[in-house]
Amino acid sequence: MNDQHSRQGATTERPLLVLIAGPYRSGTDGDPRAMAANLARLEEAAWPVFAAGHLPMIGEWVALPVLRSAGAGPTDPLADQVLYPAAERLLARCDAVLRLPGESAGADQDVAVARRRGLPVFHDVAEIPRLAPGKRGTA
Repeated sequence: MNDQHSRQGATTERPLLVLIAGPYRSGTDGDPRAMAANLARLEEAAWPVFAAGHLPMIGEWVALPVLRSAGAGPTDPLADQVLYPAAERLLARCDAVLRLPGESAGADQDVAVARRRGLPVFHDVAEIPRLAPGKRGTA
């Protein structure tokens, strides 16, 4: 199933690892409150993905602790060497991408990588196939 052929109401036999992609630093001018608000918007999609039987993932959940452990933050010059590569490495393990609205070069890059790898790209949680009834969320 790809983004051109997704069907609402479809099911899958195993849970998917879904990368939630959307704006994080874009349009914030480095304002920590604006970035926190963008992260909160990304995280709002986590419950619906989980409720559909899948495991949500957000690149910043991995990248931000990596940056902190290096003594840096999301506006540090090191951020570009961590944020984008973390998402790309995650996409080597993810089964799909949920692209949320909003301008974001990073999220657009995630979509491009996903498409190159043949992963489905969804634009609405309702497009993601639900885990089939009777499945317990294990692979």
